[in-house]
Amino acid sequence: MTAVQTQEWTIARSDTLSLHARAWTGPEAPRAVVVINHGFLAHSGQYDGTARELVARGFNVYAYDMRGHGKSGGDRYWVDTYGDCVNDLAAFVEQVRAREPGQQLFLYGHSAGGVISTVFVQQHAELINGFICASFAFEVPPPEFLLQALRVVGDLIPRAPLLSLNPADFSRDPAVVEAIRNDPLVIHEPGPGHTLAELIRAHDHLGKTFGEVRLPVFIIHGTADKATRPHGSQRFYDEAGSHDKMLRLYEDHVHDLLVDYGKEQVLNDIVAWINARITTAH
Repeated sequence: MTAVQTQEWTIARSDTLSLHARAWTGPEAPRAVVVINHGFLAHSGQYDGTARELVARGFNVYAYDMRGHGKSGGDRYWVDTYGDCVNDLAAFVEQVRAREPGQQLFLYGHSAGGVISTVFVQQHAELINGFICASFAFEVPPPEFLLQALRVVGDLIPRAPLLSLNPADFSRDPAVVEAIRNDPLVIHEPGPGHTLAELIRAHDHLGKTFGEVRLPVFIIHGTADKATRPHGSQRFYDEAGSHDKMLRLYEDHVHDLLVDYGKEQVLNDIVAWINARITTAH
């Protein structure tokens, strides 16, 4: 068993808001570095098992709690603008690069974290060497016309409880669902309408600009995901400007591929994809 060293610290983003960050590192120089950007109803600590497995395979892993999530500051699930989240991610990645000079860095973004990560990739491609986009929250169950109506409501009534996710949709493993329900760092209340409106604005931006994603990208999605629709990942794949892009759909898998049944194969695929690009990424 590989010895894993863990560290936690905070990143000041303003006089009143700090982000909580974590690192999992091994005793030897890593093959590469993985940065994790979680989605809603989540926090960095939920990736402890995945991070330890990645360290055992030769990677150092870093993650942080998005503003309004986990141990980070800010009103719960509140986002002023999606650009704030993109800038938070950029600040975190800059810190990771300073801690890991000369290492190649691969970004994993899940669900809404995948949305934020995709905008980040468009703006800061020089900071990373590849992007794994999981359960991309580009297309969600409400139809487009209803989403736009919800955006208007979210703008008019910012605190309206409009953003809701069901823990049962995250995994087919009852133990995982129960752990999410009992996690003291997860607030099981609908998120504010303004945050939903900002996610829809990010969605609208990406729908016009997927072609600006030009670095290596691995897009993964479960076909039975009820929280986000695989067709959104298909569209990202079809329209991404990268010459090195791959889409993998996992039959019958649900929203959080790294804690669902069959997670071992998913992680194997991610590791294989990264390993194949460590020496060729730019």
